[in-house]
Amino acid sequence: MAPMAYARFPFLSLLLLCCIGGLLAILCTPAAQTRRIKWISAVFSGLCLVLSAGLFIAYDQSAGGLQFVEKFPWVPSLGITWFNAADGFNLPMLLLTGIVFFTAVLTMWELETRVKEFFALTFLLVTGVFGLFMSLDLFFIFVWYDVSLFPMYLLIAVWGSTRKEYGAMKLTLYLLAGSALILPAILYLVVQAGLSTFDLTALMQPGTFTPYQEKFAFLLLYLGFGILAGVWPFHTWSPVGHVAAPTGVSMIHAGVLMKIGAFGVLRVGIFLCPAGWQHWAPLMALLATIGIVYGALVGLRQTDLKYVIGYSSVSHMGIVGLGLATVTVDGLNGAVFQMFAHGVMTALFFSAVGYIYDRTHTKAVAELGGLSRTMPVAAAFFIVAALTGIGVPCLASFWAELMVFIAAFRVYPLYGSLAVGALVVSALFILRVVQRTCYGPPNQRLTHLPDIPPLLGVPRVILVSVIVFFGLLPAFMVNMIQTATVAFFNGLP
Repeated sequence: MAPMAYARFPFLSLLLLCCIGGLLAILCTPAAQTRRIKWISAVFSGLCLVLSAGLFIAYDQSAGGLQFVEKFPWVPSLGITWFNAADGFNLPMLLLTGIVFFTAVLTMWELETRVKEFFALTFLLVTGVFGLFMSLDLFFIFVWYDVSLFPMYLLIAVWGSTRKEYGAMKLTLYLLAGSALILPAILYLVVQAGLSTFDLTALMQPGTFTPYQEKFAFLLLYLGFGILAGVWPFHTWSPVGHVAAPTGVSMIHAGVLMKIGAFGVLRVGIFLCPAGWQHWAPLMALLATIGIVYGALVGLRQTDLKYVIGYSSVSHMGIVGLGLATVTVDGLNGAVFQMFAHGVMTALFFSAVGYIYDRTHTKAVAELGGLSRTMPVAAAFFIVAALTGIGVPCLASFWAELMVFIAAFRVYPLYGSLAVGALVVSALFILRVVQRTCYGPPNQRLTHLPDIPPLLGVPRVILVSVIVFFGLLPAFMVNMIQTATVAFFNGLP
């Protein structure tokens, strides 16, 4: 088992308390005081970002293992423990959540409809996300998973657009189906272990489960969490949900929520059932490759900017799945790096498109043109997101995709070749979308529209800075992830 360093101060719980404190402060503020509610949201989400970044920096990579550990019995008779810790796997996810949360709050600064309810639900959603990423108790992982999902229905159905009721209901039904697979798998493992505990570190000890039990439970966990990760063919809720959601929710939805699914496969499925992981890895690789190719090809036919990003996300999340399926250190490193890089990139994508839509009232590629002249700053953010999405060197996604493809070519040469070919097609299409929206003759109907003001530019600048920083200095992220992957592989039976 990985070494544990108990926390002298409960920083992880403090991170959760920042979310809960922000939620309570919003609920106690009169709904008419919208400006105060926005400032409360900005301050508390900013604190979350500072804390998550501080944890990332303070983690001792030379010591590795679980750090900032908080552990005490919650319901001893049922073996439920309040058990939070940080390692090289979840620290990138905590940092990602802090970045996307803060920038999403600032992006929604112009919201005027039911401001109090919107930010309250957003804080509730993000509380669940932070809780899931930091927890090492299966009971709390399941609870936080559900806490993070339920606000999505209201956030899309009330503040969304473009078939918002349909998108919200489809998303909810799919994710509940995933939840219905995860719960039996967790209960099955806890009962079969016979240890009367939900403690993930106790259950992952070698010899706890038979190979058959691991194969059975892993399949349920992979499908259950895989629905949220957008695994083909269970991805169909994702593009519809992206299009229907308001801008800030799209950022959190694609930037963070889909990562919960992939992280769940890693933290619960792979940690507890390594034999099942190795058994089902060829199937995971096949579905991931189909998802990469499918997302790229279907994206070719899209004429709505949000659908373009939505299917691009299906393709990019397929890269995460392909990395996990290689059962190698490089593949796992690349998969976790891709979760982070895609989260920041897609948040910037939706943030840029959201501003363009708010001003032009259209997301149709054919109705946009010459944005680099009419809204040069907004167009610049959109172009940076597009270049990141196609894997341009010196931007964060490049390193993540490189590591996954190297591992894939070694383990699954055919799937690796298909994936690279699909991404080349996807890159050409995205560049064509950039050309049609940002260049060419401007649409005369849009020439009078204002560009992004400095305040609304702040969240986009933060996202661009993160993409460039980890693109130029990828070792900061790779070394962090490697502290966990190497230790995990060394502990495999």
